[in-house]
Amino acid sequence: MINIGLTGWGDHDSLYEDLQRKSDKLITYASYFPIVELDASYYAIQPDRNINKWINETPQRFEFIVKIHQALTLHADYRDYAESRKALFEQFIGMIQPLQEAQKLAMVLVQFPPWFDCTVQNITYIRYVREQLKDFPVCIEFRHQSWFNKEFKEETLSFLTQQNLIHSVCDEPQVGQGSIPLINRITNNIAFVRYHGRNAHGWTKKDMTDEAWRDVRYLYDYNKQELTDLANKVKILEQKAKKVYVVFNNNSGGHAAQNAKTYQQILGIDYQGLAPQQLKLF
Repeated sequence: MINIGLTGWGDHDSLYEDLQRKSDKLITYASYFPIVELDASYYAIQPDRNINKWINETPQRFEFIVKIHQALTLHADYRDYAESRKALFEQFIGMIQPLQEAQKLAMVLVQFPPWFDCTVQNITYIRYVREQLKDFPVCIEFRHQSWFNKEFKEETLSFLTQQNLIHSVCDEPQVGQGSIPLINRITNNIAFVRYHGRNAHGWTKKDMTDEAWRDVRYLYDYNKQELTDLANKVKILEQKAKKVYVVFNNNSGGHAAQNAKTYQQILGIDYQGLAPQQLKLF
């Protein structure tokens, strides 16, 4: 089964046009999709009350892809959040354990920054991350092209396989070193695919403010042919993987939800066991 979802549940306006209470957004979201990528964990370790609330608001089959804290992917300094990197890992593990115990943890997503290139030092750090999260399914997403250039591509995939790490298959703009090609391969019995859109102009900052850049980076509406081509690729992964997860991240302009539903229709998928609060929005 191919599980389709979005990054976060708070910003997809087309899902919530008739919603009376903002607090019901996750409940409504879970009536459409069986998975979600949890982005809040990237910015802060979430308190138990939030995790338990999200577990209770979603049906039994629902799963969370949890993005690891930004300081653990070297986007930020761990000293701003904890006494040591080890302590921050312990806090993060404590946060995700209830999800795993409830069988609602699909994986931990470790998305490295664009400057995290293919070096011995960075390979060593990935091994460290794997060791800290040895009891959890872990996905690695690279943003530097060096990991998949002609020289290192096969070695990178072999390394991920050896470490029992999930390879994040990405569709994104091809704009040089700060992006990776779509490598339609698996390194684990779980396949994970992320669709970031193809907005080449907005992918890099190019003198924009941080706020403006965030608004345009994922501004892209996949057309029907593009979605069909991507669906055909994911069918190949489905033949090889035990589980397949697909997340649409192209929501700067609110396109992700509709793209995901069109993609689901192309694949002919009808999910069972979702939340009962169905609204007729599509």
